Amino acid sequence: MRIAVEGCCHGELDKIYETIGYLEKKEGVKVDLLLCCGDFQAVRNEGDMKCMAVPAKYRTMQTFYKYYSGEKKAPVLTIFIGGNHEASNHLQELPYGGWVAPNIYYLGYAGIIRYKGIRIGGASGIFKSHDYRKGHHEFPPYGPDTLRSVYHIRNIDVYKLKQIQMPIDIFMSHDWPRGIYNYGCTQELLRKKKFLRQEVETNTLGSPAAAELLEHLQPSYWFSAHLHVKFAAMMQHAPKASGSSRTTKFLSLDKCLPHREFLQVVEFPDRTDSAEGLEYDPEWLAILKSTNGLQKTTPQPWNPPMNNGLHQRWNFSPSEAEMMQVLDDMNGELAIPDNFSRTVPAYDPANPQPRAVPSCSTNPQTTELCATLGLTDLYAQKAQLLLDPGGADGAMAGENDDGDDAHSNGSADEPSEYPTDTSGLSNSCNPDEITIEDEWEEEEKVKEDVGGEGKQVAAGAGDSTKREAGEEGLLSPSGTVHVSGRMVLPEPKSGDSAGRVALSPMSLPPPTQSAPAGGEEGASDDAEEETPVVRIPKRTSDESEATAGGTGVTPRIKRRNQVIYAAVDDDDENES
Repeated sequence: MRIAVEGCCHGELDKIYETIGYLEKKEGVKVDLLLCCGDFQAVRNEGDMKCMAVPAKYRTMQTFYKYYSGEKKAPVLTIFIGGNHEASNHLQELPYGGWVAPNIYYLGYAGIIRYKGIRIGGASGIFKSHDYRKGHHEFPPYGPDTLRSVYHIRNIDVYKLKQIQMPIDIFMSHDWPRGIYNYGCTQELLRKKKFLRQEVETNTLGSPAAAELLEHLQPSYWFSAHLHVKFAAMMQHAPKASGSSRTTKFLSLDKCLPHREFLQVVEFPDRTDSAEGLEYDPEWLAILKSTNGLQKTTPQPWNPPMNNGLHQRWNFSPSEAEMMQVLDDMNGELAIPDNFSRTVPAYDPANPQPRAVPSCSTNPQTTELCATLGLTDLYAQKAQLLLDPGGADGAMAGENDDGDDAHSNGSADEPSEYPTDTSGLSNSCNPDEITIEDEWEEEEKVKEDVGGEGKQVAAGAGDSTKREAGEEGLLSPSGTVHVSGRMVLPEPKSGDSAGRVALSPMSLPPPTQSAPAGGEEGASDDAEEETPVVRIPKRTSDESEATAGGTGVTPRIKRRNQVIYAAVDDDDENES
């Protein structure tokens, strides 16, 4: 089985699928699944564009609407999580996940599903401490604050994921787990992205919530994006009481642009006796069902229940009986139904609607799943609360705000389970942060610089000699595509050890539980057949090419918003 992993999508579905198709023809392989690590931008029409946190002049329709309208169909089954540049009103329709277009599946605020026996999980959004403990209270049309806070990850979703006990094969997050840069070639990362040095040295780069999930879940693979750079690491976890030590292979990828390393293909051994399509995960469904009463749609802070005598239940890891009940609720059928339906009109290039307002629609997929499992449709509940603030739904949404009930599900007055809530570590101000405006201008400049270069194919990862694509009858979809052999991963490093690791080729040990066998980067030539083979459509750039002396061309970081950079408060969110 071959799984393609992509960094930041930024709505470039046509280019991503074209690149995969090109690689399939060139290598004579078939990609079974595509994973996208955020900034997907599932924009259906002009109204959706107004719900996306990007400057107005850079709100472009891109190509997702073609897949939503039915004009095109995704050639590869695609699973994605949300990032910090999304059509949030669209994704809010699917808090528990669902199809955004035929063959394109969203994991929801947090989710775990199965594909051909591979257990895949993910968490959408990015971490900001000032919104972490709030409920999902945002609703379109968004204001300046909620336009951004809507994509901030919440502790309720992290809490649900921390109830997982069974092994995870793959996990996705948009921003990096905090500290993961200590388990790869940190100096190479800082050579590529010099402006990250302060946050790396102060250990404030990345999400503390994702770091907690990494330590708890210990997946075999963890894929991220957000920082627009390719970076690999390996983390050797301390053994848990109930099992042996496990290793997580981390990989972050760039955004989809010519000459950038945005796509990676990994081979997994096939797993026999597994279903062909996507399946719900019974453990995850049981967790959704048991934690349903903990969810809120208000901005009041909330802490997870703890073993402090104030809660009837604080451990929501499902029992066998709870998972059997979920199977019974689903009538024994875990296959995710192919029940995509359009909830708003798709963009029509022949009849643009620049004054369209954001839609606020419930989604039949969510309605069906909620009815089956007895879950709350958060989007519908928030809509009802806005229409009738004093009604039953309003009372339900605010019933846990006081935290005085000895049997409450959560309390704002109780200490948080997560020290990162009040540490202030996430509020560090990076003086060289690339703002949204700079990010889009960087993309614009790259497109101008590489125009007309799309008809050449690199002969190999380290070969500067290029051939015309016509020699093989293949055409690179955009820019220059490099297809290399195996990547190089750093040696696995223990989570409780100190110092940096050197980058060196090695044969990776097979993951321990329920994980694909084999390794990735730096595997020896005589590796076993089960070792995953990695192929990279690599798009080189001046940013990553070094001279013989080891020095490279560093991209010039635009710093027009000096007032923002000088501010102490981080509320303007200098996010890439």
